[in-house]
Amino acid sequence: MTETRWVYGFGGGGADGDASMKNLLGGKGANLAEMSSLGLPVPPGFTVSTEACTHYYANGRSWPAGLEDQVREGLARVEQATGKRFGDPANPLLVSVRSGARASMPGMMDTVLNLGLNDETVEGLAELSGDRRFAFDSYRRFIQMYSNVVLDLDHHLFEEVLDEAKAELDAQVDTDLTAADWERVVADYKAVVRRELGRDFPQDAQEQLWGAVGAVFASWMNDRAKFYRRMHDIPESWGTAVNVQSMVFGNMGATSATGVAFTRNPSTGEARLYGEFLINAQGEDVVAGIRTPQALTRQTREEMGETAPSMEEALPEVFAEFKAVVERLERHYRDMQDVEFTVENGRLFMLQTRSGKRTAKAALRTAVEMASEGLITEQEAVGRVDPASLDQLLHPTLDPDAERIVIAAGLPASPGAASGKVVFDADEAERLGGLGEAVILVRQETSPEDIHGMHAARGIITARGGMTSHAAVVARGMGRPCVSGAGELNIDGKSRTFTARGRTVHAGEVVTIDGSRGEVLLGAVATLEPELGGDFAQLMQWADKVRRLRVRANAETPLDASTARRFGAEGIGLCRTEHMFFDEARIAAVREMILADDEAGRRAALAKIAPFQKGDFLELFRIMEGLPVTVRLLDPPLHEFLPHTEAELQAVADASGLDAAKLTRRARELHETNPMLGWRGCRLGVAFPEIYEMQVRAIMEAACELAKAGRPAIVEIMHPLVAKKEEMTFLRELTDRTAKIVIDEQGVEAPYLVGTMIELPRAALRADELAQSAEFFSFGTNDLTQTTFGISRDDSGAFLPYYLEKGIFERDPFVSLDQEGVGDLIRIATERGRATRPDLKLGICGEHGGDPASIAFCERVGLDYVSCSPYRVPIARLAAAQAALNADAREGR
Repeated sequence: MTETRWVYGFGGGGADGDASMKNLLGGKGANLAEMSSLGLPVPPGFTVSTEACTHYYANGRSWPAGLEDQVREGLARVEQATGKRFGDPANPLLVSVRSGARASMPGMMDTVLNLGLNDETVEGLAELSGDRRFAFDSYRRFIQMYSNVVLDLDHHLFEEVLDEAKAELDAQVDTDLTAADWERVVADYKAVVRRELGRDFPQDAQEQLWGAVGAVFASWMNDRAKFYRRMHDIPESWGTAVNVQSMVFGNMGATSATGVAFTRNPSTGEARLYGEFLINAQGEDVVAGIRTPQALTRQTREEMGETAPSMEEALPEVFAEFKAVVERLERHYRDMQDVEFTVENGRLFMLQTRSGKRTAKAALRTAVEMASEGLITEQEAVGRVDPASLDQLLHPTLDPDAERIVIAAGLPASPGAASGKVVFDADEAERLGGLGEAVILVRQETSPEDIHGMHAARGIITARGGMTSHAAVVARGMGRPCVSGAGELNIDGKSRTFTARGRTVHAGEVVTIDGSRGEVLLGAVATLEPELGGDFAQLMQWADKVRRLRVRANAETPLDASTARRFGAEGIGLCRTEHMFFDEARIAAVREMILADDEAGRRAALAKIAPFQKGDFLELFRIMEGLPVTVRLLDPPLHEFLPHTEAELQAVADASGLDAAKLTRRARELHETNPMLGWRGCRLGVAFPEIYEMQVRAIMEAACELAKAGRPAIVEIMHPLVAKKEEMTFLRELTDRTAKIVIDEQGVEAPYLVGTMIELPRAALRADELAQSAEFFSFGTNDLTQTTFGISRDDSGAFLPYYLEKGIFERDPFVSLDQEGVGDLIRIATERGRATRPDLKLGICGEHGGDPASIAFCERVGLDYVSCSPYRVPIARLAAAQAALNADAREGR
């Protein structure tokens, strides 16, 4: 029996894997292997596969058989390639241990650098490098990082030691400390470990290695990683790989450096090298915000008004090599790359490359420009933009003419604008965000532990950190505006204030972020609607060429309908007529209708409502200009319309001339224990046909008026919550009878279709019978999900988080369609309905109509259209195009 392979080597001009093995090696490991095979300067190392992580969790956090031997062999190959030995006091090999899932999760899992250092090897490193200061600087970094990641000690314990040492030495920055200073800090760090744990810091290199590998695997299940996975729909079952790689040092002096770069600007998409570096530093210094990084290029330095030399100026030869390497990587991967690099004594090493996270604006520009450059095809460009990310482009930005009181400025780390109350910690941001408050999270710098607060906040401000700091990268990925490195902010956590430019802002006061300009403004600032053109229009044009699914909008107001048209909607898939009645001028008449205890009373109330209804439909039909409009007849959960106060009851009494006491009695009679399964939907039309007759008449009168004017409407009349064939037959006859009367009265033809919403499991199972009377089905997946699971959508927020946390649901079924259970009902209804009526039109109009994963399901099942909220129409158009391309790829077209 062949032993399972858990370890894959890379470096030295070759590798055991390549970029296609991302599922097994993780993104980082696969790309390190690929860069090695390309002959790029990659420090040698090896990857422990994601399968080892899966085994680790499936078997009580134990190592798989054979892993220890394979790691030993992998280390031996690295020793051979570097000429150094792991744990050797005279010639020590030091390694980094990093996570690497198949999907990029920046900052969510753990890393350990300089592993292999101890009291003996640090002396060997000092001797080999000829730089004692560098050796002990590396050792103190390792002790702090290992103690935090593996030994679970708070990093603040070590920062306090370092801050005290710097204060005592009057040192401003870490580079001011001498070798002797670092030796003292190392001793103090080890004392912290002994004091907190009652044992010494581990000196055995093998013990250090396995502790770090275990910690990286364990970090796959830390709170911030689990939160990030839920947010980005990354399955827990994927696991993470572990990359063990020989260390190269950017902290060896003036010809050493470390940095992070993007081949294009991740905020704007501009085709220009973007990033930061630090001389005499290690990688965490760049992203942690401890020192302010320097620009890569002279042009950027001059634009930012910085005085510290750029990499192009400080290390010109290495910069030229680096620029050539990253340009080659972009051409090779045919996508914008995010790279990490180190320069050790003038020699360049590539530590990572991956497709760079970017804003929606940058993704659009990059995709369109790469297609124009011939690097990718138009169809590939369509596939490069995450549909959900378009949400970032579809919301307001700051009005340039509004008054701007700038109270602080920093770096424009993530574009967009947001206003909210100032909060100073992530837990408070989450708490207030959960209450519906708009908040702005203000921090010295963010860390991965703040992820939940960043998600809850409308925007983020940090006093420290650069354009590639944790705050900047995570904010861009979330679509949150962010101002980072606002060094003029003086944050006082105890008093919960910040001070800048002579102003003090307290927690709870409102500020505004302009993430595109890197400014913090006092108060709430007016905003403007987005303008969609240029790259957006081009990508949408390419998307529309390839998609099969039509995209409609859920709309019942002129504003919603106009917005939907502007975003490219091809009709209205759901006009909820009950939403037209919440207006103050109408609700009294609707309440009068509901509370009436005889037909005459209802008809008197309906006569007041009918003119409003006809006017509503006329306006919608005009706006949609010959595009289909699906009008759902009244579906009111009665509790939403019944008067709840004495004043409301008196208003109905005054409007109707009825006795208030009688109305109170009638309201009590209509009270329902479970209104979502009560007297709503077509049950109202069956019990009181005059209600639906009024609505059908108003619809058809509006359609006939437009037909006479030569502007025919495409009308689809939809009956809600139908369960039985007999209901559908009754409602179809009511609709046709009323429509014929109007058409005969008006003397003009006005075509229409009659259909139903499929919202109940029984309706899906008996779809063949319903299709005898219904010419179209629209799947109301909000209610279909409720009735399939037996879960109240309004109350599920109390317990669904537990189900998500325990992995019972991977996603909230009200956000992304349950493709197995609810999906099966949709498949059954589609097959059975079309067996009866082959030309049956099929769509979906629940909230799922704007969810990309649900849209992909609709494509596979063969629906004709999806309908979603107006602001999600572009998302649905792009998702439908990607679903069509994926379907073509599956079928080999």
